[in-house]
Amino acid sequence: MEQSKWYRRRWIALIFLNISLLVIALDNTVLNLALPSIARDLGAHASDLQWIVDVYVLVFAGLLLTSGSIGDHIGRKRTLQLGLIVFALFSLGAALSTSTGMLMVMRGFMGIGGALIMPSTLSTLTATFRDNKERAQAIAIWSATFGLGIGIGPLVGGWLLNHFNWSSVFYINLPVAAIGLIGGYFFIQNSKSEHARRLDIPGALLSIAGLFALVYGIIAAGMDGWTAPHALLAFGGAVVLLTIFAIVENRSKHAMLRLDFFENPSFTGANIALTLVFFGMFGSFFFLGQYFQSVLGYSPLESGVRLLPNALVLAITAANSSRVARLIGTKFTVALGILLTGSGFLYFALIADVNTSYPSIVLGMCMTALGMGLTMSPATNSIMGSIPVEEAGIGSAMNDTTRQIGGALGVAVLGTLMNSGYIQQVNAAQWPAQVPPQSVEAVRNGIQSAHLVAQSVPDQQISVLIIDKADHAFVYGMTHGLTVAAIIMAIASIATLIILPQKVRPFERKVPLARASK
Repeated sequence: MEQSKWYRRRWIALIFLNISLLVIALDNTVLNLALPSIARDLGAHASDLQWIVDVYVLVFAGLLLTSGSIGDHIGRKRTLQLGLIVFALFSLGAALSTSTGMLMVMRGFMGIGGALIMPSTLSTLTATFRDNKERAQAIAIWSATFGLGIGIGPLVGGWLLNHFNWSSVFYINLPVAAIGLIGGYFFIQNSKSEHARRLDIPGALLSIAGLFALVYGIIAAGMDGWTAPHALLAFGGAVVLLTIFAIVENRSKHAMLRLDFFENPSFTGANIALTLVFFGMFGSFFFLGQYFQSVLGYSPLESGVRLLPNALVLAITAANSSRVARLIGTKFTVALGILLTGSGFLYFALIADVNTSYPSIVLGMCMTALGMGLTMSPATNSIMGSIPVEEAGIGSAMNDTTRQIGGALGVAVLGTLMNSGYIQQVNAAQWPAQVPPQSVEAVRNGIQSAHLVAQSVPDQQISVLIIDKADHAFVYGMTHGLTVAAIIMAIASIATLIILPQKVRPFERKVPLARASK
């Protein structure tokens, strides 16, 4: 009788799972628009702003595998609700921050909440929807919500900043978290592994340390260069720690992440696909926000409005992608999605200029959004359908970890390519004698710095010249990065056709769980 009650409520439960997910999806994209205001009010330097964003990513990615495992052990609903409470409390702390140091600490604790929330939403969904067709549709709606949240973030952030100060981007998390918390309490069923095993403490510690080192290395490389000593040290530490993690997990009877999951191409191929798609997705968002505001001159709110088609196409496509996968299979749906994403990048690289018309830009955005929408849901369903339901937490965490690592890599790698192209063009430009060397050096620091320099120049002609050269240099760097992203997407599409099966293959346990857990 009790089970029947939860079964009838499963679609209502999905609403509150998606509301809980929305608070995570909105967070970083909303925050990005508030960084200039934070810099003014708190006196934050460029490196401070970078770490206000990155400390959250660092903690979030480092804890995902562990939090997914915890959800399988103590209950996914409990883990989700704990995450919402932590996220809301430290969002309030972030809103009330009076220094950059305080804000960084609050953001780090928000990362703990985020790591508890995100895998819990997907693992609870998987445990709730046992029918394959229903689960695929529910995951499609979950993916659409995530994509919509990322896409409407700039619009929400722009509106908030037009009416309130920067703290509003953190206050907005409180009502969303409260709705998810209260609704989830009444409508979401708690679930956990039916074959509870001892918590894998060594695996948890090694995964946290290894992922922390890996993501820190990626962030540091994007900020200071790929040969920076601390970046190389972090990468070396990540290799050592994650290798030891793999050895320990392979020998453990209570492994947090069973390595035989990776023998299933439905699991491995989909994780690779998601990593590469989020590589391109986060990298392109990094370009677009700056392109709209710094080159085309739109305000944050105007930029958010113009990015809205991207969010809507992504959400609508993701919500319907399970139907496409049923018609042509998981392999071809994911491969087609990645190919369309790459085609959108290539198109945008070819048409982008300092005065490109908005309709031309929309076509490229819709192409990439269509591809991303087709990819995310079937790939996620492939991951979750290829593992046992009792280990849905760790499967969900693996899905989320690949997204975070792919996104961090996309910003770091494509951002580095953009910056190198930008600096190359600034160095090659013919600067008149009226522009002093220190001003040229400031222009090299980035397009925002170039515009500030131009505003301080009394000569209007020289000011226009600086902006023109900086804008052209930025577009050159951006198109260079997008071209590389398009090539990577083409390779990823071919790899998907080779690795990913046509239909999701369920996990076949070689050793009975009862034996493995003795």
